[in-house]
Amino acid sequence: MWRLLSLVLLLRPAAAQLSGPVGPLTSYTSKAATKVCNIIDYGGYPNNGTDIGPALLQAWDDCAKGGLVYIPPGNYSMATFNELKDGVSSAVQLDGVINRTGSIGSTMLSFRNCADFEFFSGNSKGAIQGNGYEYLANDDYGPRLMRFQDMGNFSVHGFALVDSPSYYLTLDTVDSGEIYNIIMRGPTVLGGTDAIDVWGQNMWIHDIEATNGDECVTVKNPSTNMLIESIFCNLSGGMSIGSLSTNTNISSIYYRHIYANDADPCFIKYHGGNGTVKDIVWDTVTVHGGAYPLSIDGAWGDKSEGNGVEITNLTFKNWVGYNTEHSRPSIRILCSSEVPCTNIDLEEVYMFSEGEYATYECENAFGNGACLNSTASATSSGGYTAVQTVTSVATYTTSWMTNEFTSALLANSSFTIPPVPTSFYPGETPYSSLLYLTGPGGLMTANSSSYGISSVAASSQQSSSSSLAPIATASSVQAVQTGIPAFSKPKDPMNGSCRQQGDLPEMPEVRVHPELPDPKHRSHLEHHLKNKHH
Repeated sequence: MWRLLSLVLLLRPAAAQLSGPVGPLTSYTSKAATKVCNIIDYGGYPNNGTDIGPALLQAWDDCAKGGLVYIPPGNYSMATFNELKDGVSSAVQLDGVINRTGSIGSTMLSFRNCADFEFFSGNSKGAIQGNGYEYLANDDYGPRLMRFQDMGNFSVHGFALVDSPSYYLTLDTVDSGEIYNIIMRGPTVLGGTDAIDVWGQNMWIHDIEATNGDECVTVKNPSTNMLIESIFCNLSGGMSIGSLSTNTNISSIYYRHIYANDADPCFIKYHGGNGTVKDIVWDTVTVHGGAYPLSIDGAWGDKSEGNGVEITNLTFKNWVGYNTEHSRPSIRILCSSEVPCTNIDLEEVYMFSEGEYATYECENAFGNGACLNSTASATSSGGYTAVQTVTSVATYTTSWMTNEFTSALLANSSFTIPPVPTSFYPGETPYSSLLYLTGPGGLMTANSSSYGISSVAASSQQSSSSSLAPIATASSVQAVQTGIPAFSKPKDPMNGSCRQQGDLPEMPEVRVHPELPDPKHRSHLEHHLKNKHH
C-alpha cells in the first residue's frame, strides 16, 4: 500500500520566453463588421451530405483580404480539401462540425501565408471529425486534420479535433501565434498521430488537452521563444523535443503546468546530429504514470551525421510523480561522450515509481541533482555512467485531474465529440474563457445579408439563405461578446499589449524533419513498450 508523503511544490513566477506580442492585430468583431462570408451563401449546406470544400474555398476567396468566413452550427461534410492562403486581416469562425468524407489530399484544412488571422469557434462547439478509425483500424493513415504554415500574428482556439487519420495540428514556420482552448481526442494505440507539432518563434501554446497515440505537444527544429503551459497529456506519448538531426537550433522554451497522465512530460531525442538545444525550463510538472517521464536520449533511433547535438542550460523544477514500471528509470539523462550535456539543474524534482524503488540513470551529463555529475569536467574524454536507486514512497500528496483516462482508446469505432474543457491543470484557471457568441463575430445574426458580401454570394443568397431559421438567440447563450479584441493577454509572461508593433521578423526556411505519417512509423510510446531498458 502507498503511504503518505506530503510534498510542497514551491511555485515560482515564470521567466517568460516570449519575445513579443502574440495573436491577431484586429478583433474578430471588426473583421465581421467589414464583411461576412457565410458558407451557406456559397452552397455549403449542413445536414445533407453536401461537400462544403468548394463553398469554403469561394467564401475564403471573398473574405481573405478582410472579413470573416462563417460556418454556422450544423453537421457538414468535407470531401474536397483545399489550401486557403494569402489571408490578411481575416478570420474563420467554425460553429458547426466538419466531418471528413474525402480521402484525396494530405490535410483537411490547410492555411498558408496569412497575417492578422484567427481560426476559432464562436460558440465553443465547433469541431473537426476526422473519422480516423476508418484508416487506423487497418494500420493505415489518412489526411491530417489541420496545418498552418508561414503564419504571423494569428490565433487558433476554442474547438475540438477528433479522431485524426494521422496528425491533428501542425504549425509549420509560424511566428507570434497563440494556440489555446483546444481538445484533441482519438485512438491511443497507434503512433503517427501527433497532437501538436510546432516549429517557429514567439509562440504561446496553452490550455490544451490531448488524448492520442503519439506526441502531445512537440517542439521541432528550428524553434525559439515559446511559452507552453497548462497542457494536459491525457493518455498520450508526451512532450518531446525532436527527433533532432543536423543544424539543430532550439532555444528559450518555457514549459509550465504540464500534467502527464500515462505520458512523458520531457523527452529530448536525438542520435548524432549537431547544433544546439539550450535555455529550456520545465516548471511545475505532475506525472501520473509514464514510460520515461524525464528523459534525454542521445542514442534515439537511426544515427544522423555528426557527433551529437549540444544540450545545455536545462532546468527542471517543481516536479512530482511516478513512472509506471520501476524497471525503467524515472529520470534518464543519457548523453554522448563526444558531446556531453552540460549545466542541467534538477530543483525539487521528486520522481518515484510504482515499484518499491525508483532508478535514476545518467551518462555524460553534468549539472546538479539526481545522478548528474556535478564535479567532473564536462570536457573529460572518458565520459561516465551513474545509476542511482531511491526508495519509492507509497503515497504522496498532490492534485490529480478528475477526467483521466485509465485504459486505452481503440481505433475500432467512431469517437464522440468531447466538449472543450475548462480545466487543463489542477487549480489553474484557463487564461481565456470559452466564447458564447451569437452569429458571426458575435454580431447577433447568422444571415450574411446584413453585411458586405460578394456578388457571387449575393446572387445565390435569395434562393439559399432566405429560408434559414435563426441560428441562435441571445437567450440561448451564456454570454454575448461584441467589440472584444481577438487576442488574450497572459497574466505574467510579458508586459503590455499583445498587439504586434512593427514588422514581423523573418523566419528561417529550414524544414528538416519528415511529417507525412509512415505505416512503419513507431511512436516514442511504442518504443518504450518494446524497449523497456536502454
